[in-house]
Amino acid sequence: MPDWLLNRATIIGLAAIRGLLSIAASWCQSRGKPPARQITWLNRAAYGFMGVSIFLFITAGFFASE
Repeated sequence: MPDWLLNRATIIGLAAIRGLLSIAASWCQSRGKPPARQITWLNRAAYGFMGVSIFLFITAGFFASE
């Protein structure tokens, strides 16, 4: 796996994107602006970023050199 993919900044960046997408979905849902389909898409995208971030975090732990 490329080193930049297992880099700490990449993993934290993906987690931050997840947080922003979740906040955007919650905000949009409270305002009732976009249709429910778009809010559902935002939530799924947020969970996708979270899943990738967790996977990379675990993988980085296995490939860490001491």
